[in-house]
Amino acid sequence: MKQELAIRRFNELDSKDRYVFLHRDLAKIFHEDSERSLNDSLARLVKAGLLERVARGVYVYALSKNKNSSKTIEHIAIALRRGDYNYISLESALSAYGVISQIPVNRLTIMTTGAKGLYKTNYGVIEFTNTKRSIKDILKQSITTGRPLRLASKEAALRDLKRVGRNTHLVDMEAMKDD
Repeated sequence: MKQELAIRRFNELDSKDRYVFLHRDLAKIFHEDSERSLNDSLARLVKAGLLERVARGVYVYALSKNKNSSKTIEHIAIALRRGDYNYISLESALSAYGVISQIPVNRLTIMTTGAKGLYKTNYGVIEFTNTKRSIKDILKQSITTGRPLRLASKEAALRDLKRVGRNTHLVDMEAMKDD
């Protein structure tokens, strides 16, 4: 893959707010002859500074005009658990509502129907916690906010916090009652 062609394709996708890719996405974009050829091309693009490898099999277009937004970590989380239902909850959601006394810095707490896991990226730490909640319940107890991921309601975030056995002493219960 020539760098000029790669940049052109990445810029096209970036204009559509697509700048986080899985390895399999890049295979479809570049149409390399073999897996080895694809891996070699990706290694060259990473070395040239056009791609950042942020997690195993997940890449960010380094020249993206969108990548420094706060949405990047959420796009990475979506890529890591593509095909699963994911929503921001626990401390991240409670902080967004202003009902927790500490703000998680460079950490995103997500409930997922997929596997639990912890990923340290250049954009922050992503913590996935598995939920057994039904998809219907997830959609009912979360909202869209213009962010890539849904956000748990205050009540659902607190319920998730209790359900997974996290400490609730930082939660301002009076602020939970305010609307």
